[in-house]
Amino acid sequence: MHPILFKLGPVTVYSYGVMVALGFAVATACVYARAPKFNIDRNHIVDLMIIMLVSGLFGARLFYVIQNTGYYRANPYEILNLSKGGLVWYGAFFAGFISSVLYMKLRRMDAWLALDLAAPYIALAQAIGRIGCFLNGCCYGISAPRGGAYVPTQLYSAAALALLFVILRIWQGHRHFKGEIFLGYCALYSAKRFLMEFLRGDNPRAYFGFTISQVISCALFALSLSVFTYMAVLWRRKRSHST
Repeated sequence: MHPILFKLGPVTVYSYGVMVALGFAVATACVYARAPKFNIDRNHIVDLMIIMLVSGLFGARLFYVIQNTGYYRANPYEILNLSKGGLVWYGAFFAGFISSVLYMKLRRMDAWLALDLAAPYIALAQAIGRIGCFLNGCCYGISAPRGGAYVPTQLYSAAALALLFVILRIWQGHRHFKGEIFLGYCALYSAKRFLMEFLRGDNPRAYFGFTISQVISCALFALSLSVFTYMAVLWRRKRSHST
């Protein structure tokens, strides 16, 4: 673990925060660069990504605090302390999704198209952020049976998310209907998260031997796959009628 990168006098720079910020910066730059290819006005991209970041951080922290209400009821001053991590991705996902869709509706942007553009780079930002988890020591895995060392689930997740980024980025060039890439991200990520949870050692089994994240993953997978199938059927019907 290397939670602190360096100190400058009274200022402490934490590796987790640096990697999250780096992931956001890289994703924003990539989305901004590719926006014209999706016929999306670049003037809205930075605002959209900042809204995703701020609302995502709020949702991620809120979800984590709710999951650990006993600790934060006794230590309320710790709620705003993010130096040790304490963010739940699904909280970030749902808060960021809702706020960004509302913003895009306000700006009359094509939400499905913008989400298709952003989806691969969301996975890329997550991959970079997971490296921050590894350096920080959070989101750790189960203890190995012999050596007692923890399984480096953070690095496994980072590698899986990097692969997901590559898949989605290639898929972007072969998409058929709006929303295809984003829904693909939702399905693939939820499947990855469900499987990865079996190796996590920090999340308690809450429902029938599954973690809360696994329950959410199942729901998100089913929902995204259902919507994907519905939209694919509509696309095929439209294509057959046009020919």
